[in-house]
Amino acid sequence: MADRYDYVIIGSGIAGLYAAILAREHGSVLVLTKGSIDDCNTRWAQGGIAAPVGPGDSPEKHLRDTIEAGAGLVDEEAARVLTAEAADRIDDLVRLGVPFDTVHGEIALAREGAHSLPRVLHAGGDATGAHIELTLSSVARLEGITVLEYTIATEILVEGPGGDHEPRRGGSRTAPTASACDNHRRAAGVRALDTRTGQATEYACRNLILATGGAGQLYRVSTNPQVATGDGIALAYRAGAEITDMEFFQFHPTALRLTGVQPFLISEAVRGEGGILRDEGGERFMPACHPQAELAPRDIVARAILDRMQRTGADHVLLDVTHLDPHLVVARFPQIYRFCLDAGLDITQRPIPVSPAAHYTMGGVRTNTWGETTMRGLYACGECACTGVHGANRLASNSLLETVVFAKRVVRRTLVQTDARPGESPATTAPLAPDAIDLSEPAPGEAAPLTREALQDLTWRDVGIVRDAASLTRATATLGAWQTTLAQPHDRPSQELADLLLCARLVTEAALRREESRGAHYRTDFPEPREEWRRHLTFRRASIRPA
Repeated sequence: MADRYDYVIIGSGIAGLYAAILAREHGSVLVLTKGSIDDCNTRWAQGGIAAPVGPGDSPEKHLRDTIEAGAGLVDEEAARVLTAEAADRIDDLVRLGVPFDTVHGEIALAREGAHSLPRVLHAGGDATGAHIELTLSSVARLEGITVLEYTIATEILVEGPGGDHEPRRGGSRTAPTASACDNHRRAAGVRALDTRTGQATEYACRNLILATGGAGQLYRVSTNPQVATGDGIALAYRAGAEITDMEFFQFHPTALRLTGVQPFLISEAVRGEGGILRDEGGERFMPACHPQAELAPRDIVARAILDRMQRTGADHVLLDVTHLDPHLVVARFPQIYRFCLDAGLDITQRPIPVSPAAHYTMGGVRTNTWGETTMRGLYACGECACTGVHGANRLASNSLLETVVFAKRVVRRTLVQTDARPGESPATTAPLAPDAIDLSEPAPGEAAPLTREALQDLTWRDVGIVRDAASLTRATATLGAWQTTLAQPHDRPSQELADLLLCARLVTEAALRREESRGAHYRTDFPEPREEWRRHLTFRRASIRPA
């Protein structure tokens, strides 16, 4: 292999850069990012970062809110880690230079949906993600961390039984049985493609950290940038690591809906400051749907908006802030105000037309509370990981918090060398799920040509906010047909399409198997939660055979 590092980190958002800055103290670090260093989901995060640092707040209160929002599937141990370590990670960000907004010298706190009190820190009003990203990328440059831009990871290199480096399509129809071999396979590095030259290079490492973000580009209407194509999830599944909770895809209730204007997130903090949801006739409808009205959990607000749109025949509802002080609106939400104004809408004078949009991947690469996956030497943090803290429905602004809490724990874990020989990663992994599922071999069939747009239209229509067996079965057949005709990826667009297709199959298969409604997963044919489904669906490729 051409190069060897102590750490290879895939992704340059808050999770990847924060991990890189911490790891730099303990060895050589390489960050791979398929765009520029700043091209990531982090900079689009508007609402802020949740932490129990305000008067009367506590980690226990934050924990209770997190568990309640997660609809019975939150991993309490992981959520307790999240809330207990939150304040320390905020201190880290402040020391690194993140300019959180203050009032009279104290950090300003906002309230968002399903939080029992204000605990959301923000920077630059609604520009929190951009400020964190700018701060961390500046620190990374000052630290001299090697960052390879425009370089997309295409394969995890695996040592051990079956580590033949050859990606296999499909899988068996029966669940794979966990074996001793599965626990002896190790991530040894990554193969990556320079998207400007077309040159493929292998990078060896002791510790491989996935921090690639989510799969928001699965859907036609999305708040996510073009880079959110589920790359880390796809990489991990193909390598044999476990993926879980993929059916729980969060749809944000309020994205700007204007003809000819790209979907744009209208932060939950707008409702936290007093924004009111009304239908086209001006009627406020959320108080009749939930005691917390506009600040109900996101899945409830999203479905309530969808229901109201269907009742009125409109393609949007209205988010009204015209009753608030205009100076407050402009100062608190400068990005939103400017974006809408550029589109011809002054939100201090007219309500904002909004509708739900795909927003956040709550499932992902299954990890334990140290960010360890089920494969040795492979770690995951941020949106591509599934730590269990979100359950079936993420609590607002816990996402940025999760990235820094678990990125720090990942780096700490890499320093544990129990049972490891010199030059090797720690010998521990997350335990294998005994009932993991392998995606079935796709069956050939008739389908329109596969494009990103066709895939997004299919998932939005058949695997979206509201689902049923008929739509999911139809989607499964089309996705399978596309899989059988998929050519070997050779550049960034084809690699991203392959990754999105795999993620779509995981989401659809999980949604079809889960015969209940829970959190962000809602099925009209099973509209209530069922106690027997208070469990997780986990996917893992069958044991890989040597070539």
